[in-house]
Amino acid sequence: MKIGIVNYGTGNIYSISNALNEIGADQIVINSPSELHKVDAIILPGVGGFADSKNKLDSNNWSEEIIESINFKNKALLGICLGMQLLADSSSESSNNIEIPGLGLIPGKVNHLTTLGCNLRTPHVGWNSVNAMDKSILFEGLNNTDFYFVHSYAFFPRDEEHIHATTNYGIDFPTVVGKERVWGTQFHPEKSSKSGFILLKNFIRFVAC
Repeated sequence: MKIGIVNYGTGNIYSISNALNEIGADQIVINSPSELHKVDAIILPGVGGFADSKNKLDSNNWSEEIIESINFKNKALLGICLGMQLLADSSSESSNNIEIPGLGLIPGKVNHLTTLGCNLRTPHVGWNSVNAMDKSILFEGLNNTDFYFVHSYAFFPRDEEHIHATTNYGIDFPTVVGKERVWGTQFHPEKSSKSGFILLKNFIRFVAC
């Protein structure tokens, strides 16, 4: 079973690659959408702005191939940080507040923490507790554990059943989302030490199920 890290020009792919190496995962960095057929699961990273990242996915045919891999080829996906937000239908992260379409793999919208009622300083940076809402396979061996965050926006799925964990930072917001074989974490498991490694191992076990 092989895990593919999508290299579409944004994201800390080498930190993720190093974390997967640490847990002994069989993984490769994918530099072209045509390589997606080589892997059983996809990790979609992301650092930076939603609009720029989605444009890179669209202009290089990543969006179409990722959606096809999930909807028609039964591959699993883990979106990390901005990679999680890109799973949404849309985001308000633009200079003129125009809604920017996402991949639409999990219905919902992305908004700035302050517009959602958070009165704390943004971006939200550092360690914070993640509270699991169910007994998802991703949380086996974990309980109210701290993970590392760097973000100013939050993704709220349309359906509450797709929210699997939350965190409080002025407001409660989703930090793990999931629908069928698609998962997202707002935090960075690759930067979250032992807890992050456990979660990545759990994702790999999920892929193998």
